[in-house]
Amino acid sequence: MTALEPPLALLAELTHRCPLQCPYCSNPLALEKPANEMPTADWLRAINEAAELGCLQVHFSGGEPTVRRDLEELVAGATAAGLYTNLITSGVALDAKRLASLITAGLEHVQLSFQDSGAEIGERIGGYEGAHAKKLTTAKLVRDAGLPLTANFVIHRQNLHHLTEMLDMAVTIGAQRAEIANVQYYGWALKNRAALMPSRTQLEEMTAIVAAARARLEGVLVIDYVVPDYYARRPKSCMGGWGRRFLNISPSGKVLPCHAAESLTGMAFDNVRQCSLAEIWRDSEAFNRFRGTHWMPEPCKSCDRKEIDWGGCRCQAFAITGDAARTDPACGLSEDHARLVELAAGEAEAAADGFVYRRYGAAG
Repeated sequence: MTALEPPLALLAELTHRCPLQCPYCSNPLALEKPANEMPTADWLRAINEAAELGCLQVHFSGGEPTVRRDLEELVAGATAAGLYTNLITSGVALDAKRLASLITAGLEHVQLSFQDSGAEIGERIGGYEGAHAKKLTTAKLVRDAGLPLTANFVIHRQNLHHLTEMLDMAVTIGAQRAEIANVQYYGWALKNRAALMPSRTQLEEMTAIVAAARARLEGVLVIDYVVPDYYARRPKSCMGGWGRRFLNISPSGKVLPCHAAESLTGMAFDNVRQCSLAEIWRDSEAFNRFRGTHWMPEPCKSCDRKEIDWGGCRCQAFAITGDAARTDPACGLSEDHARLVELAAGEAEAAADGFVYRRYGAAG
């Protein structure tokens, strides 16, 4: 078995509170209530333990992390611990004064989410009127302050026709990097799959647009491109392998191998309030369940790619088959692959366009 290396990054989900209501949100359907959020002292201890464990980066996320009044203190704590600090934000609650205080605390990078290239569709997707203009203002504040900026665009059937405009907008606002990420279907996105799934033809068109833009914008904009697993032939190496390179801490302190892991019903996750991060990383049942190759069924066990893709995505296997230990259906060798392809084709052709918005209690 490959020796256990330290995690590379910590995703600190400080809160599930958010002004936006995106129907593809990666947060779990059962959103954590504000009363359950970890206090400042617990977050600072967890951040220090992440640095001691070997993490190099901390990504402050949510929900919307800027609703936490102690965000500056957490950024300062991460900076003091020697961690690279990144803020993942919707941008709608960030003003010049707050940004300046975060930079003083040590903030080094901002990832700003957009739901579309324009307000009409973007604000229908996000469920927040006036959001687009606020995002553009935030982008200018970030660049004027000299911070590097990444523009995040989540792509799906209802906004993919604006992909070229999104890429051009990323250049206009001064982003150095754009993430073009097709929706990954867990949690809220799974609940809204029929309204979000593109067709294979649409995916091919997107891929061609991204390839052309990479050539056209070389040296100007770095473009990261994530395709939907439903149209893949090989599974992705999800998070670099379960429990291998990544830590996620939920608002209440649950430590997860990936941000979608709470979708695996029946799996218990240790809490950093009760255990040290090192103990959880090294010894917890949840992190060891699918770490490495020992757990793999066939055809994964005999596959020459088993230490490349590490069996693919456990959350996707569970979402499609009900068994997190099955071969990822994105793999062409999986017994469930044809089912995945049929699901994608059927829902891409559906006329559904209404959303179940991400709200407390909305999941039913």
